[in-house]
Amino acid sequence: MAKRSAKTWERLRSFALTLPGAWEDFPWGEVVVKVNKKVFVFMGTADRDDAGVSVKLTDSHEHALALPGAAPTGYGLGRAGWVSVPLAATDPDLLEDWIEESYRTVATKTLVRQLDEVRKA
Repeated sequence: MAKRSAKTWERLRSFALTLPGAWEDFPWGEVVVKVNKKVFVFMGTADRDDAGVSVKLTDSHEHALALPGAAPTGYGLGRAGWVSVPLAATDPDLLEDWIEESYRTVATKTLVRQLDEVRKA
């Protein structure tokens, strides 16, 4: 993986883990970040040349799919709003926004309120 993609991957992983109640898991030998036992971002692995993330989007779904290399996530997840986005084709700030959108889609209302309180401070 290019050095820049590895840095971006680590930045996004670190960002996801700052969200209230977020924790890392390693099913299938890949990194996912969960809240309340539900995945909100599939990170894959940092050492892949085609590194990307998969997030569950409602508001930004069509925008994400319009990016070069983006596609509905496989295994039937695309039908539920999941989009796989390559790191190389996407601005890291935008990816952080989408990780937060995915978190808000999956997290409980209590955790989303906690996040809102942190954002206001």
